[in-house]
Amino acid sequence: MRIADYSVTKAVLERHGFTFKKSFGQNFLTDTNILQKIVATAEIDKGVNVIEIGPGIGALTEFLAEQAAEVMAFEIDDRLLPILAETLTDFDNVQVINEDILQADLQERIKGFKNPNLPIKVVANLPYYITTPILMHLIESKIPFSEFVVMMQKEVADRISAQPKTKAYGSLSIAVQYYMTAKIAFIVPRTVFVPAPNVDSAILKMVRRKEPLVTVKDEDFFFRVAKASFVHRRKTLWNNLTNYFGKSDDVKIKLEQALTQAQLAVNLRGEALSIEEFARLADCLWEQFAH
Repeated sequence: MRIADYSVTKAVLERHGFTFKKSFGQNFLTDTNILQKIVATAEIDKGVNVIEIGPGIGALTEFLAEQAAEVMAFEIDDRLLPILAETLTDFDNVQVINEDILQADLQERIKGFKNPNLPIKVVANLPYYITTPILMHLIESKIPFSEFVVMMQKEVADRISAQPKTKAYGSLSIAVQYYMTAKIAFIVPRTVFVPAPNVDSAILKMVRRKEPLVTVKDEDFFFRVAKASFVHRRKTLWNNLTNYFGKSDDVKIKLEQALTQAQLAVNLRGEALSIEEFARLADCLWEQFAH
């Protein structure tokens, strides 16, 4: 029997008198086939260390521990610690850390792996309400995670993996795809969770690029321009950029010059631009405004 088997999950929760906390976005997966698929998608073997976020009662952790060299699982809810100590008792290659992943000093933590030089993959069923901050925190940390295989709300996975000229494409697509390739591996129906969430989920596989997708003069400025370009999706690039940089004549002249230099029409919307075009635009704007 697996931890994820519904009867086992139910018995564990009842034995410990565990109640779900909405504030932690807790939805426990009770489908062993999906857990197997997640681990297969992540291509976990004994040459890989894994970081898991929000292990819950250890359903995914169990599958990861069987395949990986080591698993470091970050769990914010201290009520789950005695449960995890019980469910994962057979594994000596799992560390459960009672810490908020957004507050953790990951550089220090990963030194706690027996072999910290192995590639590190992030495999997790992320809490829906905080998926994006966690992902961006991990991607922007200086830790060279080789891969992420994470479950999230399908709509967020669509946005991260979206291509230009689609409704889902936006600053989040750009922020992630700058560093990683992103592809939806498969969809997970809401019915396989306890309690069932209101939406379907998706497993998103992201692999770190050797180099960022584009080279820009100032990364921070590039991301700010991308974000500003999508503040009002229905507005043109010109309207969004004047809202961001200002509407004085001097600013408008600089904007016009930057757009001309970047070979972009003023009436385009943000979603029409590829990441390469955003890089060109950001560099031209940087010359005008930040230089």
